[in-house]
Amino acid sequence: MSDMSAAGPELMPHGYTHRTTRTGDVITKAYQGPAAEARCAREAAALTALAGLVPVPRIIARGPVSLLTELVPGRHGQDLIDAGLAEPVLAACGRVLRQIHRLALPEALGAAQPGAVIVHGDFGPNNMLLDAAAQRVTAVMDWEWAHAGDPVEDLAWCEFIIRLHHPAEVARLAAFYAVYGNRPAWVQRHEAIMRRCAEMRQMCERWEPGGASARAWAERIEIAGAWRE
Repeated sequence: MSDMSAAGPELMPHGYTHRTTRTGDVITKAYQGPAAEARCAREAAALTALAGLVPVPRIIARGPVSLLTELVPGRHGQDLIDAGLAEPVLAACGRVLRQIHRLALPEALGAAQPGAVIVHGDFGPNNMLLDAAAQRVTAVMDWEWAHAGDPVEDLAWCEFIIRLHHPAEVARLAAFYAVYGNRPAWVQRHEAIMRRCAEMRQMCERWEPGGASARAWAERIEIAGAWRE
């Protein structure tokens, strides 16, 4: 075991509805907020079903609201965008999402309607680890929102992440859609963005009525509502 384990768990960045720590080569994800147990179960089911099919962390153990996975090497997608690699990061996102959406739907993710695919539910560079050159995805993380649904949900949410956190790179979304192979109409993408933002605000209101997270999502709804293609 590395010296890190002796020093105690290291809090990992980028967590939102969970607290994620690292101890040596083990990642511990502790789910927080409404439906934490259900989200833990959903992520465990997704990781189990997708193991060997797409790059996902390997489960070591799980509890009612916690999941232990093996550490995956790689750099966070948003960090690579900040380092000037937005286009290859987004191309890699398009490549792996196309792969995910072409897989057979696991029963654990719910009943499938015609045209439904495996929807990650929080897809984007925010939940991606890649090699240093941003050519290869080493892990797609955070599957707690996975379900059977419309592909536009993941496509739109990746665009939301870029528009909100990396507005100077919006033009690079062309690489994402080109590699994925489809760019739905703006009205479909925008509606999907607004719908998901509303769901996140509602979840935060249940978690802490009137709290900072709910207010933040209200602001994001206002910002996203003004976007134009």
